[in-house]
Amino acid sequence: MARAVRNPRLNTRSARTRLEARREPYWTVISEGCALGYRRGAKGGYWIAKFRDELGKRRYDAIGAADDVRDPDGLSVLSFAQAQERARTFFARKAREAAGDLAPRDRPYTIDDALDDYFQDYAKRGKALSRTKSAANLHVRPALGAIPIAKLTAKRLRDWHHGLADKARQVRGKRGELARETERRANGRDALRRRRATANRVLTVLKAALNRAWREGMVATDEAWRRISPFNSVAAPVIRYLTDDETRRLVNACAADFRDLVSGALLTGCRYGELIALHTSDYDADAGTLTIRESKAGKVRHVVLTEEGRTLFGRLTAGRVRDAQIFHRSDGNAWGPSHQQRPLAEACRRAGISPAITFHTLRHSHGSALAMRGVPMGVIAAQLGHADTRMTEKHYAHLAPSYVADTIRAHFPTFGIVGDTTVTAIGRRPK
Repeated sequence: MARAVRNPRLNTRSARTRLEARREPYWTVISEGCALGYRRGAKGGYWIAKFRDELGKRRYDAIGAADDVRDPDGLSVLSFAQAQERARTFFARKAREAAGDLAPRDRPYTIDDALDDYFQDYAKRGKALSRTKSAANLHVRPALGAIPIAKLTAKRLRDWHHGLADKARQVRGKRGELARETERRANGRDALRRRRATANRVLTVLKAALNRAWREGMVATDEAWRRISPFNSVAAPVIRYLTDDETRRLVNACAADFRDLVSGALLTGCRYGELIALHTSDYDADAGTLTIRESKAGKVRHVVLTEEGRTLFGRLTAGRVRDAQIFHRSDGNAWGPSHQQRPLAEACRRAGISPAITFHTLRHSHGSALAMRGVPMGVIAAQLGHADTRMTEKHYAHLAPSYVADTIRAHFPTFGIVGDTTVTAIGRRPK
């Protein structure tokens, strides 16, 4: 934060009460071409920012009431120092408008504006937008979108963040079943943890947009959202994955066109969106790899295929033109967003997998299978497209063979307190 300029006539409210009321403001030069003015009225004064560009053209902005009568709150009532901070945002914006970096604005900069600018920049950096944008459209814009960021308070943000955690999860389905299922799942420790985790993810998106707006000089301060902390201890639980037996049952229960898609997910660890975007040219038969060009992180990665994977993709791409999509529905049309949900639920029902899994569980099953066979976390991270091993370790490290587990099992005594049993779990992975 820049150091505040001192002016004995304007520093305090008592000094300002001794000034004569006049139309021309009392100006304080902040920097070249930038000044902050105070105009005194019958019921208190207010602050005015003045910017002069290289051509000598002046721009003015009434930035808020002075703290002559009420104590400053940093929003509608400003001290001399707070007025300078607000004015610097105005100066920065006008300087960028004069340089052609920004389009001139005739209204306050809102959270909707910050989100729009953030997503535009996000797309330019080549990152996938769909889920991030959907979260903002669903949870941020309806409640906060129209609010000018200059009037955003920590209390309002905190109430909104906590309110997200109190709302029941929104699920698609038949209306009667949806209401009962939502009500049944709304209570309980794990349900609360999931809602808080969702609230944290949405808060991260909002903070990213607001921080960008602050760095670009569109808002005066980041104090309101800097004071908001995410919920603690809501990290994802141990992830679900399919056993070898469940994997075979699920694949056999799928319709022919969907079976290829499910098999592709299990053998590559790719996300649904990555798979349906694949073209024949993305499969390199000589290297035995897939090139993922449209990933969540916006980076190209190469997925290594096993012999089983090479057989699958060799069959799917044989004799096809390079720009043909690898996966398509039985009617010849492409798979679209959310087209996987109903056929996967039906396959789970046929295979006796309950509760039904999501398509992302297939990705977790791929990562889990690698971890349980001792593949290093760095290799798994590269295969799944993680930026580093932190996310990989969070999800899969507990499955990997470890010195600690091996040592405990080798040296802990057998007390004989548990009797022999002939019960064997169905589908248990062989040791």
